[in-house]
Amino acid sequence: MARERQLSRRSLLGGAAAGAVGLAAVSAGPAAAATSRTVDVAIVGGGIAGLTAARDLVAGGRTVAVLEARDRVGGRVVNLKLPGGGYTEGGGEFIGPTQDRIKALADSLGVATFTTYNTGDNLLYKDGKRTPYATGGLLGSVPPVDAAGLANAAIVQSELDSMAAQVPVDAPWTAPKAAEWDKQTFESWLNAKAVIPSAKFLLDVACTSIFSAQPRELSLLYVLYYIAAAGNESTAGTLERLTDTAGGAQESRFVGGSQQVPIKLAATLGDRVVLSAPVRSITGAGGAYVVTADGITVTATRVVVALPPPLAARITYDPPLPAARDQLTQRMPMGSIGKAVAVYDTPFWRADGLNGQAVSDSGVVRSTFDNSPPDASYGALMGFIEADEMRAYDAAGEAEVRAAVLADYANYFGDKAKNPTSFVLQRWDNEGFSRGGPVAYAPPGVLTEYGAALRKPVDGIHWAGTETSTFWTGYMDGAVRSGERAAKEVLAALG
Repeated sequence: MARERQLSRRSLLGGAAAGAVGLAAVSAGPAAAATSRTVDVAIVGGGIAGLTAARDLVAGGRTVAVLEARDRVGGRVVNLKLPGGGYTEGGGEFIGPTQDRIKALADSLGVATFTTYNTGDNLLYKDGKRTPYATGGLLGSVPPVDAAGLANAAIVQSELDSMAAQVPVDAPWTAPKAAEWDKQTFESWLNAKAVIPSAKFLLDVACTSIFSAQPRELSLLYVLYYIAAAGNESTAGTLERLTDTAGGAQESRFVGGSQQVPIKLAATLGDRVVLSAPVRSITGAGGAYVVTADGITVTATRVVVALPPPLAARITYDPPLPAARDQLTQRMPMGSIGKAVAVYDTPFWRADGLNGQAVSDSGVVRSTFDNSPPDASYGALMGFIEADEMRAYDAAGEAEVRAAVLADYANYFGDKAKNPTSFVLQRWDNEGFSRGGPVAYAPPGVLTEYGAALRKPVDGIHWAGTETSTFWTGYMDGAVRSGERAAKEVLAALG
């Protein structure tokens, strides 16, 4: 699988060529000629969170160095190069209403959006039966299971939204029933509430689609916090906003692929961004830190660590981090996720009146989207491989995964799906500097015992990354918000 290492004209779906200017200034590897730097702030991680923090710190008059372990920027946001030309998204992809900060960032960089293809029927594949269904009726995007299941699921969804409304997004561990909710899994709660099997199916699919984790793995309090965070300062979060396409988190995509945002943002920072520089240690306290990475050492007054908690834990800290922070990072695993994209000459499913979105109770891929470019010059079906299904295929060869995915696509969209012109696969579990996605989640007991350490600075070390955001945690918008918040903390501390 080829991943984007540099910007080229061929990569620019929709003519987003403006981002090419300045990218050459980003270091293409370890800084061989400049093995040390002294700056105000060292930033660990060149994803959207770290780059956003760097942008704001530079705007505030501070010097920065961004150290990125990979040979590209973007973190869990990456464009996958297609053999026939063009790109598709291998990681974070969609944005929707109330995701104001990622939209503002994209607008400032000249990265346009287009509406996710949503014309035609969705598909439900359940018990081996394929059922098309309209999304514009009374049920909206809810798959048409039996009436009893729909009624039960509606009641459960309403109750989840009501409970989520009681959870403060900046401190979910302070919710009135936080202790009660955090001592149980989402599954144990669902088993008591979703008593109709088809309702349990709908909520299980929603869970794995959102978290790339099984209900048994998640704290109920964490799920409620995640729902509460699916909004902004003026709009309450809802489960529906997390799961919907139109009006929801999957409403729009970026022209040229989502990695256009971090690529163009990195270009504005020039050689402040150093690639292929995994950070190994952070040493110091009280305003003097030495950050040691492969090929470069940075001395700084403050440090922003913009990594998921379990990856931040792999850095050696001297002095050691407080126990609460270290215990937190030991208890927040990454979800298990992959994306499989099959490319065809045309989006043939559209001629059949389908929008490319399927939900299934079986197979390796249990939810799909139409990932075709805005001009439909070729067709692309994207499938999520998540949670138990991803773990089952982590060690499989790509040919085995491809065969399983295409069998699912044929079940959903017919025999034409068996013969793509190309196929690309991104398995985040096997990505060395991610080890899963889309987010590090909290099992029972974590938020109430250790949640306060999630954003709390440790002396001059500050924490960013989508997991630390109060709104849209787990999403690109949350990453932007976290970078903005960390930059404000640092600027206030430096005076």
